[in-house]
Amino acid sequence: MKLVVLTGAGISAESGIPTFRGQGGLWRNFKPEELATPEAFAKNPKLVWEWYDWRRQLISKAEPNKAHLLLAELEGKLDSFFLITQNVDGLHQKAGSKKVIELHGNIWRVRCLSCRAEYELYEAPLKEIPPRCLYCGGMLRPAVVWFGESLPKKELSEAFELATRCDVFLVIGTSGVVYPAGYLPFVAKEHGARVVEINLDRTPISDMADLVIRERASVGLEQFLEKMLNL
Repeated sequence: MKLVVLTGAGISAESGIPTFRGQGGLWRNFKPEELATPEAFAKNPKLVWEWYDWRRQLISKAEPNKAHLLLAELEGKLDSFFLITQNVDGLHQKAGSKKVIELHGNIWRVRCLSCRAEYELYEAPLKEIPPRCLYCGGMLRPAVVWFGESLPKKELSEAFELATRCDVFLVIGTSGVVYPAGYLPFVAKEHGARVVEINLDRTPISDMADLVIRERASVGLEQFLEKMLNL
C-alpha cells in the first residue's frame, strides 16, 4: 500500500503547541497580518521576532506525542510512505520520521536577508532580537512561509506528485482551508486514492472523505491503523 499523510497543527496540539484556529489558538491573541507577513517584518522586525522567539521557546519544551511516534513507526513498516506537513515545529523529525516534506518551512531554520545564507539556529531564547547572520552580520528572518508568500516549488511539486500516485491519503489535524495544501486530498481522490480524515472538527475535506474519524490525532490514528487492512 502506498500511503501519503498530510498533517496540520492539530497533530501537535497534544504536545502542548496551540493550533492557529482552534480554541486558545495562536491567532486568538494576534492578528496574522501583524506578525506573519513580509510587510509586518519590514515594518517591525523586532515585534515579529519577539513573537517567533516566544513560539520557539514553547516548541523547544515540547516532545513528540503518540501520533508523531506512530507515524514514525508506520514509516518503518511500509515500503511506500511519505509525510507532508504544514507544521514548522520539527516534531515529526524529532519523533524519527525521515520522509518528511515541509510545505511551510521550519521554525528552527533562519535565512539571512543580506547574503541569503540559510541554516539551523536552535538558540531559545534568542540572545539578540532580531538575530544576526553568523556569516555576514545581516538581519535574519525565520525560514518559514509567511502569508502572501509562495510555497517552496520543489516541496510543493513533490507533494502534488505523491498525491497523484498513492493508494491512501490520510489527513490529520488540518483545517483544510490553507491552500494550496488544501487541494492535496482532492487531487488524491481524483486519482483514485481513498481519503481518510482525522479531525475533531468538520472541514471542507469531510464530505468527500471515504472515512472520517472524529478524534484527536493520537486516538484517531490508532483507530485508523486498526481499520487500515480493511481499506
